[in-house]
Formats: sequence, C-alpha cells, structure tokens
Amino acid sequence: MKIEGTHKIPAPRERIFAALVDPVILQKCIPGCEQMEKTGDNQYKAKLTAGVGPVKGVFTATVSLQDIIAPEHYKLVVEGKGQPGFVKGSGELNLKEADGATEIQYTGDVNVGGLIASVGQRMIQATANLFAGRFFKSLEAQTTADSPTSSTELSPNSG
Repeated sequence: MKIEGTHKIPAPRERIFAALVDPVILQKCIPGCEQMEKTGDNQYKAKLTAGVGPVKGVFTATVSLQDIIAPEHYKLVVEGKGQPGFVKGSGELNLKEADGATEIQYTGDVNVGGLIASVGQRMIQATANLFAGRFFKSLEAQTTADSPTSSTELSPNSG
C-alpha cells in the first residue's frame, strides 16, 4: 500500500529536520507511541498502541533512519510486530524551503499482515492517511510552539 502527500509547516527547514531526527520529539508526534529509545546510530526501538477499525493492539517496532542528507532528506524504515499482526514500511521525507516555511513531501510503502490485514485495504489506507495527518500536525505544534515570536516572557532589551 502506498502513502504520499505534502505538508507545509511555518518553521525553518533546519528546525523541522532536527525535530524529525530527535527521538523525544518523534515519540510525541507518532500517534500511539508510548516509548522510543535509541539502540544505535539512527536506530530506535519503539512501543506503540495502534489499530485499524476494530483490530487494535500493542506493537513493538524497530525504527531506523537511513540515507540522511541534512537538512533535506532521509528514509525511515519501520518493522513492527504485535498481537494483531505485523507492519513493515519505509518512507522517504524530502524537505524544501518555501517562503520562510518548510514543505515536507513524503512517500511511503506499508505492508501489513495477520489479523490487522483482515479489516480491508480501504480501511488500512484511510487509517494510514489519518496517522500521517496527525503526525504532521503534532510535528507542526512541536516545531512552532517554541518559536521566538510566540513567547514574550523574557524579551531582552524590549525598550
């Protein structure tokens, strides 16, 4: 199953890229991610609760970042197993500067098996798109919340 799209975030490309390779931020942005720990260079172990329709469960996954070209590109490879089946996927993220914002173009390929595959291709596709949307909304919140223009607490020499 293919997934693709674009998302624009009003923040500098370097900030977005740094967030996309930070396990603490990724854990906050990935829907259902309860734990994400570094196991090696650009390698992580994750625990997440996810489901499609009536089929839900806990997955243990390995996540690796490959082909990193900061701050414009990387490939994400995920393999997860859980009671409802397995998920294998890879995706590529390309970041472009766009009028002071960052445009993220993503493409991915996801394979599912086991009980989770029984819910049907359309429902899996819809859920994948929903997850992608939630991920990018969370990423936007994480990368724009601490921007200097949004905080007026300690503005040095404001007078």
